[in-house]
Amino acid sequence: MKRNIAKLAVAAVLVVGGLSLSACATEDYVNKKIDEVNAHVTAVDAKATDAGQKADAAMSAAQAAQAAATQANQRIDALTSQVNALQQQQQAPPPPRAPRG
Repeated sequence: MKRNIAKLAVAAVLVVGGLSLSACATEDYVNKKIDEVNAHVTAVDAKATDAGQKADAAMSAAQAAQAAATQANQRIDALTSQVNALQQQQQAPPPPRAPRG
């Protein structure tokens, strides 16, 4: 009977020991996973930085286009007033002629 209890105790120790080892991650495994996550974070950070730079460039281009459009509108407004003045001159009746003689 004592032999059975001893065998049972040894078996219990082996089972508990095996379970405790299988539940623990090794330091190398954890370090490897951390390195993988860090590499992924670095790649995402690089993409975000690139996207930010492209957005800044697009904003600069949009601001330049807005400035050019504003300048073009000002030129159109100036030309419109000149065209209107010319049209009014053409539509005005000619001045009366002085008689010859």
